[in-house]
Amino acid sequence: MNTKTKILMTVLLIQTLFVQAQRPDTIRITTKNINTHVLKEGTHRYLVYFKMKKDSVRVMTQFWTRTISRTRYKNKPALEILQEWEDKDSIMHKVRSYCDVATLQPFYHETWWKTQTSKNNPAKTVTNTVVDMMNNTVTLNDKLLTAADTGSRTKKIWEGYQTAAGKTYFNWHLDMETFPILPYRKNVTFLIPFYDPGTASGYEEVAYTVTGEAALEGYDQQAINCWILEHVSPGNKEIFWISKKTKEVLKLEQVIGSGMYRYKIKLGFSN
Repeated sequence: MNTKTKILMTVLLIQTLFVQAQRPDTIRITTKNINTHVLKEGTHRYLVYFKMKKDSVRVMTQFWTRTISRTRYKNKPALEILQEWEDKDSIMHKVRSYCDVATLQPFYHETWWKTQTSKNNPAKTVTNTVVDMMNNTVTLNDKLLTAADTGSRTKKIWEGYQTAAGKTYFNWHLDMETFPILPYRKNVTFLIPFYDPGTASGYEEVAYTVTGEAALEGYDQQAINCWILEHVSPGNKEIFWISKKTKEVLKLEQVIGSGMYRYKIKLGFSN
């Protein structure tokens, strides 16, 4: 083998190793490769808003309050996670969730929604769902759902629950509490088994990739080093900034459809 051939082979080997180093590896998230100890008890509040274009004004402003506390649920060590979403003039959404303190496996999930009846009707309607994973029951507006339900909505909610029953999964409605517990490193894709209880969406494994690192500027020009976590699906791209130090989700930038943006910004101070 002559010198030129050796040099060429060395260059090709270096290029191959570089490409392999940049290619994400994959971790299937289970109860064994998470760390729930990073979740901080107390109240955490987010400013949520939309932009119709990247440089347009902020609209549809909301405040999301999430409160985490360690407790017991049916004599098991648990995390209680409460959510309250405020729109411009009222509370629009409330959530009470219980999950295992060490594994974040769901025990119970109750949601309350206040929504407008239709675009042309300002009247509000209330929807309440309860998914009790320990008792294997789902209720919608106090009606116990079963396989015999034939209504379009109730049937889809029941079938969605059945896709997850008996499986290991994380509550997708607690995504802001799930992302902090992941085992971050460069160029890794997490396959997270998610299910959003009480909805028509069923169990699925969802890919989130650590695409890089960046710094957010905090108070007093403090640089907060973050992991960049991305999720892409048809018509949707989400970019999360996750603090390397505290593991908190500090920011979300979401691009929807042809250019509508949604943001979530964690507030440092709130009443």
